[in-house]
Amino acid sequence: MVRAVLAVVAGYVAMLLIIFCVFTVAYLLMGADNAFRPGTYEPSPLWLVINFVLAPIAAVCGGLVCALIARPGSWAHVSLAWVVLALGLVMVLPVLTNSRPDPGPRTADVPNLEAMTKAKQPVWVAVANPIIGAAGVLLGARLRAPTKP
Repeated sequence: MVRAVLAVVAGYVAMLLIIFCVFTVAYLLMGADNAFRPGTYEPSPLWLVINFVLAPIAAVCGGLVCALIARPGSWAHVSLAWVVLALGLVMVLPVLTNSRPDPGPRTADVPNLEAMTKAKQPVWVAVANPIIGAAGVLLGARLRAPTKP
């Protein structure tokens, strides 16, 4: 039981670290003008494409880490998929209710952390991300090489 919980936590942490690092590098390489639509905090089409390429890769890695740590035959990866789905859907609530304050117009040079906090994610992206993430976790767990009896 403890090993399964550790596997879920490690898989989730792996996902978070990969997402943070990869998206930070992508943002630094692209710059604010390519990551956002002109003058706004709405993500550009290019950023959305990058999101839907990189985020599933992070989810697959998280599922693989979880499966490698958990005992063979464990359902820890399914728990991780549920955690990703549940937490992702909780993160959808502020987008759906539009409860975040309007960040105002975007200046030319926006630091990475400020961009992350002010970005206005489209509703369909906010809903799709946890679903794709959960599917990626399940796929990543399947990549684990089967153990020999």
